[in-house]
Amino acid sequence: MVSDVHGNAKDLAMAGDGADALVCLGDLVLFLDYADHSRGIFPDLFGVENADLIVELRTARRFDEARELGRRLWGELRTDRESAIESAVRRQYAELFAAFPTPTYATYGNVDMPALWPEYARPGTTVLDGERVEIGGLVFGFVGGGLRSPMNTPYEISDEEYAAKVEALGDVDVLCSHIPPEVPELTYDTVARRFERGSSALLDAIHRIRPRYALFGHVHQPLAQRMRVGRTECVNVGHFASTGRPWALEW
Repeated sequence: MVSDVHGNAKDLAMAGDGADALVCLGDLVLFLDYADHSRGIFPDLFGVENADLIVELRTARRFDEARELGRRLWGELRTDRESAIESAVRRQYAELFAAFPTPTYATYGNVDMPALWPEYARPGTTVLDGERVEIGGLVFGFVGGGLRSPMNTPYEISDEEYAAKVEALGDVDVLCSHIPPEVPELTYDTVARRFERGSSALLDAIHRIRPRYALFGHVHQPLAQRMRVGRTECVNVGHFASTGRPWALEW
């Protein structure tokens, strides 16, 4: 089980070793590494100094200034933004999807571009979003993407659309999502010093259907990596980009 891969293809190629299947909870793309500002699409296009600056602005929650900086940089680059980003994402996806073992079950993160996934998902990789699948006798439900936020990442949707995907799952044994349920201990990032968006629909589903596990990522340095909500064990499976270590689910 991995999440927040953010370009770590080297470790991803070994993440399924010894497992019956690999589950990936999204965020394959690396746009900007907050720990190493020289890595990612943004510094490749605009340089490390500008990466340092935009991280500083976002960390200080000065989002309007960060967006203005982005607009200025794209204007100076004199190239089509969408084409430049898509080209860079395609290069990352080609390497990352090639690293997936068989079988892999995957859903999107908020920084992913779902429209491109069918081109890169090979036989043996099953992409699910608002859908369920049986793995080893347990029913796994998958909900991809994130909720709308000031970060304005590529795959953010409305609370209503997200809730509809959660509702479509029905009863599941394992609830898999990119973002966590809306629980303060699970949504607070201790390094970024802010709450990330969590889903109230996921939390409602946990109370209603009482799955064995709720598994997610998104929050890189959570206040609580795992906690129980009722009978459900809620687990942030980890920031795979930095740890390179999958989280194992055994039953």
